[in-house]
Amino acid sequence: MTRARPATEWWTPQALAESGLPDIPGTRRGVDQMAIRLGWRDHPTLARKRSGRGGGWEFNWQLLPGPAQKMLLAAADKPAPARPDRGDIWAYFEGLPEAAKEVARARLAAIRQIEALEASLGRHQAVAHAAEAAGVGVRTVWAWLALIDGVDAADRLAYLAPRHRLQRTDADPAAAGAFFDLLKGDYLRLEAPSFAASYAVALRIAEARGLEIMQERTARRQMDKIPQVVRVFAREGERGLARCFPPQTRDRTQMVAMEGVNADCHKFDVFVIWPDEDKPRRAQLVAFQDIYSGKVLSWRIDRDPNKVAVMSAFGELIETYGIPRHCLFDNGMEFANKWLTGGTKTRFRFTVRPDDPLGVLPQLGIQIHWAKPAHGQAKPVERAFRDMADRIAKDARFAGAYVGNRPDAKPENYMSRAIPLDEFVAVVADGIEQHNARAGRQSATCRGRSFDATFAASYAQAPIRKATDSQRRLWLMGQEVRRAHSTHGQISLHEAEYWSDWMSEIAGQKIIARFDPENLNAGVEVYALSGEYLGFAETKQKTPFFNLAAAQEAAALERRRKRLAKAALEAARPVTVTHIAAELNALDRESTTPAESKVVEMVQRGRGPVINRPAPTPITADGDADRQDALVVKFRQQAAARAAEAEDTDVARWHRACAIEARLAADEPVGSAEAEWLYGYQDTPEYRRQKRMVEQFGPAAIG
Repeated sequence: MTRARPATEWWTPQALAESGLPDIPGTRRGVDQMAIRLGWRDHPTLARKRSGRGGGWEFNWQLLPGPAQKMLLAAADKPAPARPDRGDIWAYFEGLPEAAKEVARARLAAIRQIEALEASLGRHQAVAHAAEAAGVGVRTVWAWLALIDGVDAADRLAYLAPRHRLQRTDADPAAAGAFFDLLKGDYLRLEAPSFAASYAVALRIAEARGLEIMQERTARRQMDKIPQVVRVFAREGERGLARCFPPQTRDRTQMVAMEGVNADCHKFDVFVIWPDEDKPRRAQLVAFQDIYSGKVLSWRIDRDPNKVAVMSAFGELIETYGIPRHCLFDNGMEFANKWLTGGTKTRFRFTVRPDDPLGVLPQLGIQIHWAKPAHGQAKPVERAFRDMADRIAKDARFAGAYVGNRPDAKPENYMSRAIPLDEFVAVVADGIEQHNARAGRQSATCRGRSFDATFAASYAQAPIRKATDSQRRLWLMGQEVRRAHSTHGQISLHEAEYWSDWMSEIAGQKIIARFDPENLNAGVEVYALSGEYLGFAETKQKTPFFNLAAAQEAAALERRRKRLAKAALEAARPVTVTHIAAELNALDRESTTPAESKVVEMVQRGRGPVINRPAPTPITADGDADRQDALVVKFRQQAAARAAEAEDTDVARWHRACAIEARLAADEPVGSAEAEWLYGYQDTPEYRRQKRMVEQFGPAAIG
């Protein structure tokens, strides 16, 4: 029986690199290295030097790896594949990296050279000349001509692009679908186990059930195909899902001074002495801030947040600056008190009764807004508090009274002093004044001015609103490299923000944004750094700060995203963690190895001694010397431990280390506990510091 042969029996390294055959490198250099490594050139009949210009080697198809031979033999019995559709090939070309596009351009240049020389030299000579100029084989150039046979000249570039990416297909997970379902069931859960741990669990169950196994690298690729949003939602829950989408952006530029204020409380990390108390405590600040400018308008200091301090600060605001139209409050009880907000139907605190009297704000016609609970981004004053925590709480006049912003961040001089209340209030007043007057603020309303100057300029005149210019035709003339947001992929460019649903997949990556410099509202086209086209990012339209309809629309969009993520997660995780746990329990029950008892039965009284100790063996004069040495070492360890308990200072630890080191140098017995302590102590900064002191100033420097 005659063995089937492929259509092309002899291959050059360049032709192999461009063939897209499995297990064959995609570059000529890679093929050459593979030929040297496998000794192809040494074969007497299946390798030969290429005749003609350029020389080189040619290899018979029988030297190729098994998968490549199998594909060549299968192709010999099949008709030539249909040419890709014009639209499909251009979409494929646009998704290629820039290096692959350059290869296609070089091939097109060679084709144009052939057409220019064909009239005078003939087609064969023109092909040979173009192949020599391009540094490739003649057969390769003929293959390029075959790719564009009958193709319109305008589409040649796309058809000449390397086709190796079209040949790449991930292994179909259907054969190992049950295994992959087990893997997803264990990996896609809120406990967020590592991939390796989940793979081990799925492997254990699959081996016990006789299921087909998927390789770990293949399983990782298949897991990465599950949308990022679904994976984050499964492993991090709703909080993680919220980070996959950019927060709502609210525009202050359309507001004016005193149009809206927001208020909150802040506890200073400073100990304060109150006149009627002996024990110091941290002071609480209640502050009202103008939303448009960011200026702190009024504030009060008290022991704890309370409605009296809130009302006092609000009264100062009304008397000094006037009545705002909107108030944004935290959901704390001090702001939701009925003195201030009674009659407000949207309050989350206290019971809203029909007979509640109107509070101060409803009577003044002030519209009240409540910030989302546990959502600091909704309150601009939180940014001011962060500045105060750095500049006021750490003021030099508070040295020794600063307590740290976390329990594990206490300074060494913790609680060495406390600040009298009047001195504390004076320093806070000075700090807030400096906070308002500091120039260089880069918010959309300040633009380099201070909060004071921004507020004064708007407070003195009425606002002027201008309609936006009509959109112009999109021209992608500008491009800049940006890094997508680390969680949801949003791009910030020239004070504008761009995002679309697909951009969660590129979170944290550097990209190229191409845009129309004269119309940033038209969106941007996003490309990878290597040149691949990724997609279109829409402009995020800012909404007025107190636009309730926009806030409701954003909340509805968030709920819709959550429902879609839940549905996608259920489709991607057909096996639940309950099923995984049942499988593991079933494996334990099927185990034939009896487990040792882990229950200790207590010995009751009257049934013998509770502890049976062996009688000590006396050591005679002719006893074992090793046992005597062991007792000596044990005695020294106990003595050292008692000494360490009696005095454990840096000087005592240094002398203890020196004593152990001396015994080691003299080859005297040293216990394992002492040696372990010494090696750990030698790695500490204290040991190195003491050693430098001795080396520079002698043992007397330590004492």
